[in-house]
Amino acid sequence: MASKYDGLARIIIQNVGGKDNITSITHCITRLRFKLKDESKANTEILKDTDGIVTVIQSGGQYMVVIGNHVPQVFDAVISVGHLESKSALAGGGEEGEKVKQSPFNAFISVITSVFTPFLGVLCACGILKGLLALLTATGAMSDAGSTYTFLYSLADAAFYFLPPVLGVSAAKKFKIPEMEGLLLGLALVYPYLTDGAHAITSLFGIPVSMPPSGNYTSSVIPIIAAVAFAGWFENKVVKKIVPDTIKLFAVPLITMFVTYVLTLFIIGPVASGLANVLALFFNTINDISPILMGAVVGFFWQILVMFGLHWSLVPIALSNLATTGQDIILVAMLGTTFAQTGAVAGIWLKTKDKKLKSLAPAAVVSGMAGVTEPAIYGLTLPKKAPFFRTCVISGIAGAILCSMGVKAYQMAGMGIFAYPAFVNSATKDTSAMIIAIIVTAVCLVAGFVMELIFYKDDAPASKKAIDSSATVNGEVLLAPLDGEVKPLSEVADQVFSSEAMGKGIAIVPTEGKVYAPADGEVTAFFNTGHAVGITTEKGAQIIIHVGMDTVQLEGQGFSPKVKQGDKVKKGDLLLEFDIDYIKGQGYSVETPVVITNSDKYADIIPTDAKAVVNGNDLITLL
Repeated sequence: MASKYDGLARIIIQNVGGKDNITSITHCITRLRFKLKDESKANTEILKDTDGIVTVIQSGGQYMVVIGNHVPQVFDAVISVGHLESKSALAGGGEEGEKVKQSPFNAFISVITSVFTPFLGVLCACGILKGLLALLTATGAMSDAGSTYTFLYSLADAAFYFLPPVLGVSAAKKFKIPEMEGLLLGLALVYPYLTDGAHAITSLFGIPVSMPPSGNYTSSVIPIIAAVAFAGWFENKVVKKIVPDTIKLFAVPLITMFVTYVLTLFIIGPVASGLANVLALFFNTINDISPILMGAVVGFFWQILVMFGLHWSLVPIALSNLATTGQDIILVAMLGTTFAQTGAVAGIWLKTKDKKLKSLAPAAVVSGMAGVTEPAIYGLTLPKKAPFFRTCVISGIAGAILCSMGVKAYQMAGMGIFAYPAFVNSATKDTSAMIIAIIVTAVCLVAGFVMELIFYKDDAPASKKAIDSSATVNGEVLLAPLDGEVKPLSEVADQVFSSEAMGKGIAIVPTEGKVYAPADGEVTAFFNTGHAVGITTEKGAQIIIHVGMDTVQLEGQGFSPKVKQGDKVKKGDLLLEFDIDYIKGQGYSVETPVVITNSDKYADIIPTDAKAVVNGNDLITLL
């Protein structure tokens, strides 16, 4: 299932300048560490004001988003929703970083997204052209029997008719087989003998072949993706291991494509088509039962699905509907979302006193009208929460109205104002659905604008600490985890610690390279480079012991962990050994903050007034 941090991840990606602005990403025990191509593109103040983010630090060529103890989960979400696996640079994870584990559903969404993304712009462009041709013929400006119409329609419809070979190429990249193999598998599925009713094949090896309900695989989506996914597994895990190197050049593609094509006609294609049709039937059945319910549900939840990247699961259904029935309702139900978002941003633009928001709003309005709402969602409405959910309500009402009036989409088109041609019925030359769509979306635009004029206000900065715990009100004394000189946390060189953004505590400049447990508890975090350890005590205190400043850059060199995450420890147990001389020799400070990350759960936190401590001395008293 989708991670609860997916929304936060999308806000972070949008406001560090987008995925194309990210050179690499890693994390330490408390913060995401980005290397950005251009840090001036990052919206630092927006990030600082976002719930779930403690603060943002720019230092040493790194753009650091401080999260807290749950940074590994946020990191996983950022990698997953942004498809940044190739930019992950986790220390110890190799050049490509650690592979992110995904649930089957998340993996499915990831596949759909990565396969469609390279082609989506072209697909929308062709859809817009089809819609404009339908509009021109409906108004009598062009004859659908003329050669001009035929030539232009061949360009507009080619992307949809030959969708399997196009998706075969992008799927081949995803599943790591030669692109020409993916292309050929797609071409085979739309070969004339499979599409021509007069000559269509009915059996293979004497066994009947079951075709999809549409009669062929033209304009289909899931079958070719499933076929290439199998081909990727089969070729890389089986074929390449058994074929001699001397004949791999031709034998590998021969075996891969032959086996995949046969299995696709017999099994993969019918099963994939069946699943797609079941999903389409589900939404169409809801619409048959109650168009109002259908429109309201899809309209309200569409932006939430976008936030988690789950809207991609509905795109193949919409394409399947268009291919099999010539019309679709999903594209109708979500139509109001773009305009509600754009209106809300315009309202915030006029109402806010925040200079940063005012600077972001104009571009978000322009892109929103064109159908690109990510700047609006992740830069303005979602971080503020209330405006986002107000637009969901408006979109839900718009979806209910559109579906209740029987509006249908007849081709894939763009988003925003470029979506209107999709509602022209080229068969009947009827433009009434487009007129209704224009009126409803105009109302959405105005409603979003007025709602923010009425309800939006610049909130005072709230506490950004997203760390919670079950800390008790009982006192607790934490022992010194290291031997060394004691210094106030405010004197630590790192702004995150010295500002107490992560919590209150104290720092120790160690004289011995050993870290001991300051209390009985559990090791709840131990970063793979070994430079920092997190402990939750039996009484609920959450402690981070961070050896040195920026020592994550050492990638584990000089550190020797003695326990692992999840271990139960007793006070005085050895947690970590580190080489002080090596760390200093590499140019890093060894001053070690000892921080209580859930400081807000205590009435007071009293550090020792001693100038030096050894392991076992009282260090911090929690009240």
